[in-house]
Amino acid sequence: MPPIRLSDDEFDVVMRAARPLAPHRRDSFLVEVANKLGGYKELGVGIVARVCKDLQRRHFDAPDLSHGDYSKHR
Repeated sequence: MPPIRLSDDEFDVVMRAARPLAPHRRDSFLVEVANKLGGYKELGVGIVARVCKDLQRRHFDAPDLSHGDYSKHR
């Protein structure tokens, strides 16, 4: 697959979507985003954000909050 071209704003959307992911999940997320975006003839910030939002759910590992005291007020 040829590389995709992203504007600075589109690239920023992708990187912000990758930031909350566990480091070991980011590469696969970025590859999947690139593959998905490669299927579009035209890109824009909205399309990039939608793709990232949908794929981020698959790659996000929710923290385990069953241990410890995570209450806001102590």
